[in-house]
Parts: sequence; structure tokens; C-alpha cells
Amino acid sequence: MISFPAGARIVVAAKPVDFRRGGESLAALAKEVLKEDPFAGVIVIFRSRRADRVKIIAWDQTGLVMVWKSLAGAAFRWPPIVDGCMRLSAAQGAALFEGLEWRRVYPQDPAMAPSAIR
Repeated sequence: MISFPAGARIVVAAKPVDFRRGGESLAALAKEVLKEDPFAGVIVIFRSRRADRVKIIAWDQTGLVMVWKSLAGAAFRWPPIVDGCMRLSAAQGAALFEGLEWRRVYPQDPAMAPSAIR
């Protein structure tokens, strides 16, 4: 189980990438094409063409970390394929990584929190 820190900047590359790429190559792609710098704290998620695999790169202050996951007999839920990227919350990123429907995960409205309801 991978968890993303609350408040983490998570970016999803909307176009599939060549999954033969390694961490350094994906970091360069993120910087050049997506204009996001994984060495500055951004977590970048890449998808495969078949939508059944994901690679995540992040900098942990000591080195570049790459996580690779393949779903057994299923596919990840992805946004439409377009140029560019989209941002996710930490909860949405975790749901996507688990193969769940991340579009149904929304930030909680502070006005509707149990302590605010009387």
C-alpha cells in the first residue's frame, strides 16, 4: 500500500508513456513536457498504453523513487487521453493507485464536518 502525504502535489500525465523508460527518463519527460519538476516535491503518475500499469516517480530528499504497479485482471481508471496533465489530491492519488474510482473522492467541505453540524 502506497500512501501520499496530505497536501502533496500529485500530477497525472494524461498521455500514455513508453513503459521501458526508467526513473531518470520519466523525470526528464515530466520536466520537459509536463513542466513539472519531480525533484522539487511533485509526485508524477504515468500510465501505460493498456491502462493496466502505472509508474510513479517522486523525490524523497535522498534520491528518486519509482514505483511500478500492474493490476491483475483489471485496468486503472484514467482520465481521457489528451496532451498535458491533471492534478489530484492525495486521497484521489491513493484511490487511483488502488484501482478504485478516484473521481468519486472529493475534499471534505469544512462546513459539513461533524464538529460544524449542530
